[in-house]
Amino acid sequence: MIAVDAGLCVLCGLCTGVCPPNALDLTPTRLLVLQNCSGCGRCVPYCPVGALSGGRPAARRGKRDG
Repeated sequence: MIAVDAGLCVLCGLCTGVCPPNALDLTPTRLLVLQNCSGCGRCVPYCPVGALSGGRPAARRGKRDG
């Protein structure tokens, strides 16, 4: 499962667009990780402030760069 550091999250929503199971829900005040999160980690490298952590390392590696 993905963890969100609410103190760092700027609510930009970049992570929500790359989440394959649509397990991230952006509200006006916070980012929620839903129960259907598979922990793939694809969202982690898209966070510009490093507010997301966790997931499988192989899924996170290099996905943002191309």
